[in-house]
Amino acid sequence: MKILVPVKRVIDYNVKPRVKADGTGVDLANVKMSMNPFDEIAVEEAIRLKEKGAATEIVAVSVGPAKAAETLRTALAMGADRAILIETDEEVEPLAVAKILKAIADEEAPGLVILGKQSISDDSNQTGQMLAALMGRPQGTFANTVEVEGDAVIVKREVDGGLQTVKLTMPAIVTTDLRLNEPRYASLPNIMKAKQKPLATKTAADYGVDLAPRLKTLKVAEPPVRKAGEKVADVAALVEKVKALGIA
Repeated sequence: MKILVPVKRVIDYNVKPRVKADGTGVDLANVKMSMNPFDEIAVEEAIRLKEKGAATEIVAVSVGPAKAAETLRTALAMGADRAILIETDEEVEPLAVAKILKAIADEEAPGLVILGKQSISDDSNQTGQMLAALMGRPQGTFANTVEVEGDAVIVKREVDGGLQTVKLTMPAIVTTDLRLNEPRYASLPNIMKAKQKPLATKTAADYGVDLAPRLKTLKVAEPPVRKAGEKVADVAALVEKVKALGIA
């Protein structure tokens, strides 16, 4: 079985994003970039499935600028077999990404597409669901556990108040949640080997996908600064404070 793993280049999760002075977006100048954390989990899960003998090949895919090749090399160093970069300098919306992934999936015929539930750059949480709809495939979102059984995949989903277990007939789409696994670090030998693994570069036009935006960002602003808390001596003082505020 082949597994397709989309990955995205985003601002490193340790970096605090800065909003542009004109409020048109996030400032990416001289900012450290890395693989979206949810996508790292997806790559790790694909590798674990291959190590268990459930998969034979892992193909990493990214849609973004030329520098997204670095993100794909990270996926290759972790254990992916080859990569495809759909190069574009435009900001690509989830629907366009889903259409590109569908076109690639039609060519590659993967048994599973495993991707992060959302990216930390826009938090859309839409691409996996849109891809499943476009392909007419079953989906298991917010995966906490993934197990392949024959021609089916068992997914435990994180839902409000607990876990829901679903059985999907492959080919299927799975989106990963934070508690699915702990991604491995790429070793230096694997980083060197990754440079020799195949990485194809294509464009959205090669797949007949129009990247014209359907949404317009009106304004980007930082959240208001939270007011400092206040310490109280004991529970009685807390109760009095709450009463004074009219909360209780």
